Amino acid sequence: FKDIQYIYSNYYNKLEIFRFDSNVGKYVGYTAYGVKNAERFNSNPSEISRRKAQRETYCQHNIGVY
Repeated sequence: FKDIQYIYSNYYNKLEIFRFDSNVGKYVGYTAYGVKNAERFNSNPSEISRRKAQRETYCQHNIGVY
């Protein structure tokens, strides 16, 4: 269960703007707009906690399904 990875990505026009990766533990931006948003999200501890909790609630809950 330790190697489960939760990724939340945001795309616009088939281009990835930013991503939250549970292994990294923060948002990473891939465009100028995405970097600004990633910095904004990373400065909000409740947003980071919410995404980290998604790994527990979504991924681990569905392990038996797949």
